[in-house]
Amino acid sequence: MSDAAEWIIDVADEAQTAALARRLAPIIRDGVRLVTLSGDLGAGKTSFARALIRILADDPTLETPSPTFTLMQTYEGEDYRLLHADLYRISGEAELEALGFEEASEDAIVLVEWPERAPTFFSGDRLAVDLSFVSPDAPDARRIAIVAHGAFAGRFAAFKSLETFLAGAGWSDAERAFLQGDASSRVYETLRRPGGERAILMISPAKPDGPPIRYGKSYSAIAKLAETVKPFVAMAEALRAQKISAPEIYAFDLKAGFVLLEDLGRDGVLAAGAPIGERYVEAVAVLAALHSRDLPDVLPLPGGGSYRLPSYDLDALLIEIELLVEWYASRLGGPTLSSGSKATFVNLWRQSLIEIVMAAPTWTLRDYHSPNLIWLADRAGLARVGVIDFQDAVLGHPAYDVASLAQDARVDVPEELEMRLLGHYARLRREADPGFDMAAFARAYAILGAQRATKILGIFARLDQRDHKPQYLAHLPRVETYLRKGLRHPALADLEAWYVAHLPALFRS
Repeated sequence: MSDAAEWIIDVADEAQTAALARRLAPIIRDGVRLVTLSGDLGAGKTSFARALIRILADDPTLETPSPTFTLMQTYEGEDYRLLHADLYRISGEAELEALGFEEASEDAIVLVEWPERAPTFFSGDRLAVDLSFVSPDAPDARRIAIVAHGAFAGRFAAFKSLETFLAGAGWSDAERAFLQGDASSRVYETLRRPGGERAILMISPAKPDGPPIRYGKSYSAIAKLAETVKPFVAMAEALRAQKISAPEIYAFDLKAGFVLLEDLGRDGVLAAGAPIGERYVEAVAVLAALHSRDLPDVLPLPGGGSYRLPSYDLDALLIEIELLVEWYASRLGGPTLSSGSKATFVNLWRQSLIEIVMAAPTWTLRDYHSPNLIWLADRAGLARVGVIDFQDAVLGHPAYDVASLAQDARVDVPEELEMRLLGHYARLRREADPGFDMAAFARAYAILGAQRATKILGIFARLDQRDHKPQYLAHLPRVETYLRKGLRHPALADLEAWYVAHLPALFRS
């Protein structure tokens, strides 16, 4: 593997040079400690350094005189020191040592012009920036060659890939800001163009498949979890084809894991942390509309190709409930579960879920709950509900997404509202199909509600113990309540007995 990554970019003037420096600033702040600046006299080294210093110091008006005569100029940032050095007037390494450069540069981000005057000082891990003139006919234009050496090369290659993607999509001039993500490893940014146009950037590189745990497959493969952005892109287009307000996809790179998509806003379905009843009712109406339609299981991809939705099969449902015995059970402080009791647990769930996987499937979005629903007041009817998280969509039972919404893991849904949602859903399904069996649906709703609560308890415990995200523990009591309620259904009597016998603390809450 190469220990260097290169990017060559042409800029039209000093303003574009400064803009490039601002784009580089975040990754320099996150780990680069040496930036070397080379080029002829007047090529723009100091202009580049000045723009970089101001953004790193978070002070756009900071006085940044050229250190041509002082040789070194220091600045105090909030979390680090900055050292700007100009070595044009020194004769070699010995003179640099005599100036106390090593001491001055300790624990600082160092920007060095004319590094070739002391090459052995600046040969390690670094970001090397070389500025050159493009043409006598364009005196302000510059060609900037940036090479990342050493340990920084891989991260810079990823940066270059994203910059190329944004430029190709016409968004390279956008102001970017981090947007709080979710429980996954995906990263989101908000983008705003100078004219005010907004977009969301999703960064989700393909995840390496985990170790095989069963049948030679990883957990994510068995649970049918998306490992690339391909399912997201395909499902977004499929939902929009059904007149559902998924974000429009502006551009995507399946290999790199970049998706540029419509920003649907921040107005959700909650107010002061509580459900807004009418918005939840409209959200369940979206599900009823989808579940009443004949939906394809092979989805076209923009630009060609297709994606086949996987089945939410018995193996997937069972591997999810096993998270409870692997991660959550130990939190309750009881005796360690034996292999026999774990096997009984899985077998009881297997018996309960067979009828679920035998039912006619539909699109199951899997994360259809408050964090992933946007209210679009300027749209009409079902289009007022924006849906933003569906990359793990599968072909499954329609009751799953209804349980996701009506038994929201992150917010208390009053029982009266839950019953209202189920009643509204049933009425809409009957209007589309007079033969809709509400009793069978209610039974599946209880089973899948309990399955989902079991899975989520395991996931939230894992997020705390493995991923160091303890904030999800605040939701455990709510999900425990949902689980106890679901287990009271007669269809789950044997499973309830297992939970009572092996996790008695769950019922003392």
